[in-house]
Amino acid sequence: MKRKLTMIYWKGDKFWLGKLLEHPEIMTQGETPEELEANLRDAYLLMALDDVPDSYEIKEIVL
Repeated sequence: MKRKLTMIYWKGDKFWLGKLLEHPEIMTQGETPEELEANLRDAYLLMALDDVPDSYEIKEIVL
């Protein structure tokens, strides 16, 4: 299941900084924009899967 999120990012003094528009509480940094994107992806997955056991299942539902 793929989900598109919007990354807002800018160049700080030493690192690229960014957050997700849909989840502004998720903020991180990277040495390059590509590393920042990977770090944001990892942070989002950590948040989304917090407290989910290793034996989880995924099913798409239609609302």
